[in-house]
Amino acid sequence: MKRILIFLAFFLVFQNASAQLFTKEKVTNNPDPKDEELLSWGYFLGLNSYDFKFNYNEDMEDILVDDDTFGFHLGLVGDLRINNYLNLRLEPGVFFTTRNLRYKESYFAGMEFNDSDLLREVKSTYIHVPLLLKMSTKRINNFKPFVVGGVSAAINLSSNEDNPNDNSSGEFRMTKNTYFYEIGFGIDFYLLHFKFTPSIRGIFAINDEIIRDNDPNSPWTGNIAKMQTRGVFINFTFQ
Repeated sequence: MKRILIFLAFFLVFQNASAQLFTKEKVTNNPDPKDEELLSWGYFLGLNSYDFKFNYNEDMEDILVDDDTFGFHLGLVGDLRINNYLNLRLEPGVFFTTRNLRYKESYFAGMEFNDSDLLREVKSTYIHVPLLLKMSTKRINNFKPFVVGGVSAAINLSSNEDNPNDNSSGEFRMTKNTYFYEIGFGIDFYLLHFKFTPSIRGIFAINDEIIRDNDPNSPWTGNIAKMQTRGVFINFTFQ
């Protein structure tokens, strides 16, 4: 499902780009666009798919993360024009997502457990604030491709970091603060009255996010050396 969604996003972006590039009619839309201003504003909304990357203390079966769950997000865009090809962007937003972790029975060897112990649902609500450098090509007809990269910080409002209960009580805990680096690409489309921008971005956490259980031999956290978020964003921006 995730691959299908990403493929559709690629198809939408490149179909529109091809239509703009090869059409015989080259009427320039929005000849005085916002990207000529020093500061411009907008908003975005989109879909996200979050995952975890695990490093283990011992060689055991992987903890699986369902890859068919999607969340949504929305936020604001503040854009500072440096020159015709570089922009500095601040994109604060709210991101909602759910990840399902599935443990193998081998993690509970010699212990009593039931089916619910093999599954942990990790719901997250992030206040996500990236600082990004947008590097664009020259405008071609009514579109302008770009790549974007930068760093970000996020506050997980559903982290349970301060909850004294752990997985033995059904509570999976994560750190409240997470730091990322991000990279992506997209295309600005200049429509008659505004600029529409579909883009795809990958995010990768820098810090370890897991809060370990009180028992150092916990089947849920005892074998995890490091747990880091990674994800894919599909954004639709309006300026």
